[in-house]
Amino acid sequence: MQYKSQAVAKPYFIAAIGLFTGQILFGLIMGLQYVIGDFLFPAIPFNVARMVHTNLLIVWLLFGFMGAAYYLIPEESERELHSPMLALVMFWIFLAAGALTVVGYLTVPYATLAAMTGNDLLATMGREFLEQPLPTKVGIVIVALAMLYNLSMTVLRGRKTSISLVMLVGLWGLALFFLFSFYNPSNLVLDKMYWWWVVHMWVEGVWELILGSMLAFVLIKVTGVDREVIEKWLYVIIAMSLISGIIGTGHHFYWIGLPEYWQWWGSVFSALEPIPFFMMTLFAFNMVNRRRRDHPNKAAVLWALGTGVMAFLGAGVWGFLHTLAPVNFYTHGSQITAAHGHMAFYGAYVMVVLTMISYAMPKMRGRDANCERAQVVEMWAFWLMTVSMVFITLFLTAAGILQIWLQRIATQPMSFMATQDQLALFYWMREVAGVVFLIGLVLYIASFFIKGKTATVA
Repeated sequence: MQYKSQAVAKPYFIAAIGLFTGQILFGLIMGLQYVIGDFLFPAIPFNVARMVHTNLLIVWLLFGFMGAAYYLIPEESERELHSPMLALVMFWIFLAAGALTVVGYLTVPYATLAAMTGNDLLATMGREFLEQPLPTKVGIVIVALAMLYNLSMTVLRGRKTSISLVMLVGLWGLALFFLFSFYNPSNLVLDKMYWWWVVHMWVEGVWELILGSMLAFVLIKVTGVDREVIEKWLYVIIAMSLISGIIGTGHHFYWIGLPEYWQWWGSVFSALEPIPFFMMTLFAFNMVNRRRRDHPNKAAVLWALGTGVMAFLGAGVWGFLHTLAPVNFYTHGSQITAAHGHMAFYGAYVMVVLTMISYAMPKMRGRDANCERAQVVEMWAFWLMTVSMVFITLFLTAAGILQIWLQRIATQPMSFMATQDQLALFYWMREVAGVVFLIGLVLYIASFFIKGKTATVA
């Protein structure tokens, strides 16, 4: 059953895809700056392009999570959203804050931006991924609290399901851990420790709950498998995610001045982190194999299956490759880290948001699925984006291995910049793969505008 208030998810999804496109464009700019050092300089220096690239990633995924929550929670709760108007007002506030922040990065020197936005009152800027000015951070908190109020009231007054409760716990965790971005101690060790409490606890903790609930929701809808079966899988996956993810934070604490026991705790528990992602892959394929209906939205099913596989490869396998302390001693901060980050974010979070959009957007337009021609284009988009991301990861991995050898292990180690010159071939190949990824994204967007006869659920 469709609920009228689910329509508030549509602007969130549209904004998410728009910002995603911007993120990829700035990624391509950065990629060129690796091999053509003065490309677009001084208009867009590398540090600014990197800031915009990473900040857009975070903001568009938040838009995607919020849109997914506003879509699935009314359906799970079997009642209309508590306040659709509040959701729309928060959308425009969040979009304006995000846009103004990016404009600030691009037009004002970062130190000037810090002075203009009250960083002297409460110093929160200057840390990787958390570069947002103080007003933007406050805006994110306001938007998150309004969303949590809206969704919590909807769930409290409606049906309670495992999916909606896991989604709520994930979103509450997202908001609470973000508060550590306001704490910026002068001690550098403490600063890095609490910085990881935002960054790691998000991507390897509470975001995994959001991922699990979104994937479970879509799989229930497209397979017809009993809710009880899917919910049992969901509970096991999130339990493993939290057990391994929370203590696994220690693999970031090896080299920042914390006690040496983190070498053991961090190594052991972060080595367990691939398990929930492997279970997620088994979960997705198992549910599709046991399906009781052939849903007409084949593209959404493909995205759901792809999420499990790519999350396991990116977050699981590539994460494990360099998480053990004796290995991380050499790989830390190299292109190996970048390889893991690209595939993990794409597999775990980008793909699940695209899965949700692929399923929900046709429903909000009054159909069970886009027409067959549109789905063929969308599946081409899936393969272009996914295969190109695999190649991006492989090229960065090769660059990282060579970087580690030349810069950190060789008898006569080379300097950082001299090493970078030796990696240029891999950076060029990564750039080509990035262009293919952008083509795939353009096809994904185009698929929603292709018209034709639509099928319905049998």
